[in-house]
Amino acid sequence: MPQIIPIKDLKNTSEVSELAHSVDEPIYVTKNGYGDMVLMSMETFQGVSDALKMYQSLLSSEKQIAEGKTHDARESLGKLRSKYGL
Repeated sequence: MPQIIPIKDLKNTSEVSELAHSVDEPIYVTKNGYGDMVLMSMETFQGVSDALKMYQSLLSSEKQIAEGKTHDARESLGKLRSKYGL
């Protein structure tokens, strides 16, 4: 269940920090009853950032496959073995 707090609760910085570290998801901050900001711990942010990078890499790979920018794995490994005498 998402954590939602009013902006006035940000005055209690220690409590907000503890909350951010106790949940493994973003905390939504509201202002006048409407969404205003999102807070999260550095660990949660790093996880979200890493996942986003992975998804971007997958999209790039899928685009390259669709455009035919691929090579046969066996041929590529064979060339590397020949080049480096493996």
